[in-house]
Amino acid sequence: MDGVEVERDRKTGGLREQLGAALFARVAGPDGPAVRQRVHGTPGPRWFAPDRAIRLVHGDASMFVGGLAALLVQSLHPSAMAAVAAHSGYRSDPWGRLQRTSTFLAFTTFGTAEDARAAVARVRAVHARIRGTTAAGRPYRADDPHLLAWVHAVETDSFLRAHQAYGAARLDPAGCDAYVADMAEVAAALGVEGPPRSRAELAAVLRSYRPELAMTAEARDAARFLLLRPPVPWAVRPAYGALAAAAVGLPAPEHRALLGLPVTPFAAAAVRPLGLAVVGAIRWAMPAAPVERR
Repeated sequence: MDGVEVERDRKTGGLREQLGAALFARVAGPDGPAVRQRVHGTPGPRWFAPDRAIRLVHGDASMFVGGLAALLVQSLHPSAMAAVAAHSGYRSDPWGRLQRTSTFLAFTTFGTAEDARAAVARVRAVHARIRGTTAAGRPYRADDPHLLAWVHAVETDSFLRAHQAYGAARLDPAGCDAYVADMAEVAAALGVEGPPRSRAELAAVLRSYRPELAMTAEARDAARFLLLRPPVPWAVRPAYGALAAAAVGLPAPEHRALLGLPVTPFAAAAVRPLGLAVVGAIRWAMPAAPVERR
């Protein structure tokens, strides 16, 4: 290897390190390094073994696409969206909300069983305090098992769809069912009653909510914020735009129709190269997780 190649590799490695650190800081927040060390460096039993499907899915960069798609679809339930609009701070502190979500996923997926239980307890305590009324006058509470089941089903479906479209290693049908079953363990701990444990059960749960869904003014505002006015610097807007385009192509046709998004197969296929490119770039830049202690 000559001097030119060495210098090129040095610059490439430096760029990768800078991009990875910037992404990690955004997603994990100022406590990210300490959380990362605790999640992967603390010995003890885990909820999920290293070969479980949930670890493959949640450890992949496709989660960036799945998370954005989940927020869009979850907004279609008026009660869930009213709770988010009034209590989540997704506008005033969007990065903080993302960081809290990523920390929860890290502890429940990769952390010790003790830390996973503590993470669930924190979320349940927050949910217990959230109460309100929708614009239509319908009361809601965040710990309502029916609302929790909707949020869980959409999250599971979105993460799985993103992984199958953009993940580094797609799951076979049995692996998809295994992922849904793994997610059901976390859902049950959070208070979801009888969560789906297969892809067929998941599809049935999502269908059952169809009569309750609507594109409310709050949901429309959330979609505009996420897709048209994202809280990111102008320099990274093109990359975020590619990520958003990939997320828009993920939901089921009936959900895309309610959101006012393109529903044709061509529209979804047209954004796939953009999604593959941006997810590939994130996968290249993000640092690999350390091996946890046993």
